[in-house]
Amino acid sequence: MMLHTVVDPATEEAVTKVESLDAAQVDAAVARAVAAGPAWRAVAPADRARLLRRFAAVVDAHVDELADLEVRGSGHTIGNARWEAGNVRDVLDYYAAAPERLFGRQIPVAGGLDVTFREPLGVVGIIVPWNFPMPIAGWGFAPALAAGNTVVLKPAELTPLTALGLAELGLEAGLPPDVFTVLPGKGSVVGERLVTHERVRKIVFTGSTAVGTEILRRAADQVKRVTLELGGKSANIVFADADVERAAADAPSGVFDNAGQDCCARSRILVQRPVYERFLELLEPAVTGLRVGSPAKPDTGMGPLISAEQRQRVSGFVESGADAAGRPVDVAFRGHAPDGAGFWYPPTVVLPRSTADPVWREEVFGPVVAVLPFDDEADAIALANDTEYGLSGSIWTRDVGRALRVARAVESGNLSVNSNSSVRYSTPFGGFKRSGLGRELGPDALEAFTEVKNVFISDE
Repeated sequence: MMLHTVVDPATEEAVTKVESLDAAQVDAAVARAVAAGPAWRAVAPADRARLLRRFAAVVDAHVDELADLEVRGSGHTIGNARWEAGNVRDVLDYYAAAPERLFGRQIPVAGGLDVTFREPLGVVGIIVPWNFPMPIAGWGFAPALAAGNTVVLKPAELTPLTALGLAELGLEAGLPPDVFTVLPGKGSVVGERLVTHERVRKIVFTGSTAVGTEILRRAADQVKRVTLELGGKSANIVFADADVERAAADAPSGVFDNAGQDCCARSRILVQRPVYERFLELLEPAVTGLRVGSPAKPDTGMGPLISAEQRQRVSGFVESGADAAGRPVDVAFRGHAPDGAGFWYPPTVVLPRSTADPVWREEVFGPVVAVLPFDDEADAIALANDTEYGLSGSIWTRDVGRALRVARAVESGNLSVNSNSSVRYSTPFGGFKRSGLGRELGPDALEAFTEVKNVFISDE
């Protein structure tokens, strides 16, 4: 039996060991999920809804326990971790309404009655990243279960603890065995087998664009359904007529939340030239005042990166990074980070020399933000769209007409005006371009977990 050691990113100490499953164990779990499918699908809609509400209630009763696991296993701040556990509860509650509202249609036709049904797909494989282990798991399994599918979920190898905890809580809430199964292990083993297994009818994947592209390629062999939520390089656009003080004060939360390990991070800030210098003056105290330290303390604003490898990668964009001409990156200012054990990196603001600089173009996935000026509305839109990604972003302006024009013109799936909020469980979430395929959350997600069946009944 192979074991993986889960490490606390804030202390570098071992938390526990978790078994890494092999391909044969994955096959056995999928077989059990297939066998459990007909009975789960046959559960009356109202009864399935009650089970999901009960699951939500059990999660609610264990929010603090789940949050503590996430602090130790993922390095999330305790405030964020409690929100994340609460988000799983809320998503379960939201989709508990779905079983009784999976409506079909009656379509007028000649010669009889034509109706449609929304049928579950079967076994759904969900592959979860290490940056938000709890919420992203819930975004997948809650609508999948509500639609009548069984679920096999692979957590990231680095952060399996809360997924395993949620599976136990599902059983405690009364979910039948093998309806919701968590399979810890390596992506190259467990994830690979879920993608290639012929009885797994759909893959939900959140992670890098490179891996998502390969999953899409492999899924094509079986015409397997996929939902992909991939990378991002989102723009935070600040116009001269905006509340610049508020935009600068809110900017750190838009990029440094979860130590910048967020596909929605507004890691490119575009500031209209007349207020560019003023914005930087206001941004500096907001960044240097961010409290970075023990994620278990309630007043901590930012915790560590997930691993030494991730810290080295992030550092490479700044310490050993260079612009397109080979010159060092220009660091405007930094915040503070602890010394000693832990995978710490300070919140950092850089001033790229051009849009060709790697720190401007590539997804850093750490607490580094690049700031550039722009001239007018057209320039802002062109700069914002000059990326292969299109996941999230913000627009700061007091002009409602401008807000609407820019929001329609920016190629991104999730935009906020005078806010850096990206996610609400009741609204759709997903990306344009290479940021992904499909939508999670909100009413749109259910369509991704069902097939439409058309039935014609002759009246002759």
